[in-house]
Amino acid sequence: MSYLQAIVIALVQGVTELFPVSSLGHSVIVPAWFGGSWNTLVTQSAQANSESSFYLAFIVALHFSTALALLWFFRADWIRIVGGFTRSARRSFRDRNFSVRGSDERLAWLIVIATIPVGLTGLALEHTFRTIFAKPLAASIFLMVNGLILLAGDRARRRTEATVAAAGLTPRAMMPIVGASPGLDAHAAVLTPSRRGPRSAEDFAEAYASDARISRLSYRDTVSVGLLQVLALLPGISRSGVTMVGGLWRGLDHEDAARFAFLLATPPIFAAGVLKLPTLFGHAGEHIHGQVAVGMVVTGVAAYVSVRYLVRYFRTRTLLPFAVYCLTIGGLSVLRFVLV
Repeated sequence: MSYLQAIVIALVQGVTELFPVSSLGHSVIVPAWFGGSWNTLVTQSAQANSESSFYLAFIVALHFSTALALLWFFRADWIRIVGGFTRSARRSFRDRNFSVRGSDERLAWLIVIATIPVGLTGLALEHTFRTIFAKPLAASIFLMVNGLILLAGDRARRRTEATVAAAGLTPRAMMPIVGASPGLDAHAAVLTPSRRGPRSAEDFAEAYASDARISRLSYRDTVSVGLLQVLALLPGISRSGVTMVGGLWRGLDHEDAARFAFLLATPPIFAAGVLKLPTLFGHAGEHIHGQVAVGMVVTGVAAYVSVRYLVRYFRTRTLLPFAVYCLTIGGLSVLRFVLV
């Protein structure tokens, strides 16, 4: 793998992992479009495991870098959410009775519950899904399917908004903040600039309010959203895209659905990276340590910029442009790989 290939794939990974357009699909389609020496990466993507494929080992490192970027951007949020989980777990253990108080604790358990299906399925079937479907034509078809899923999500949200408007309410009036921690604005305002990073006190206050709305999801709805993540094991189906659509189907607006999707994406991506990063120090990682280091930096920066952009984008905009992109690029790619 050349440094040029490493930089291009790393940039694509950093953007497409968080944009609802499938990083796994692009990691197969992009090299296939270039052709020539890039075709080696395509054949490597369908290898049996990351221990035998330098490209899969490289992709694992890029995913880990993406998870680190997400953790850093949402670091204050994760401190609050992990704290909520710890309080709830300790109290439940002490009282011998499951106990959840407030939106932070409930959101923490929702994330745990939604992560279980994709974690178990990934361990059991990731190898099967990848070796069968990690091919340019299959990835292109699934990218088109991803576009249709995004369209369905946007359509469901428009129907919800129309129903709410007919009732003379605002969409968020249907999801009032309940069980939220007191003093959200005040807590956000006293955060030091180093804790805030590029996020303002207003951003933190909005994050708290969003988490309170998300925490109103039922456990059953959360399992449904978590199950949708399993589809992301197919190259071409976006993890953030399908979880956003799941949130929209359950009554969240685009901003809350996107936030929930980014929070849900972090644990499985991070865990997969931790489990598979040791392969970089084996046979698969030989002679590409420099490319891996450069790629991780590029991916980390791209992912951080992407999530910073998207959390603002979805405050006022929808999934429609991404659906059009997936249908267009997927369709062109199908033609390209069928005719060649």
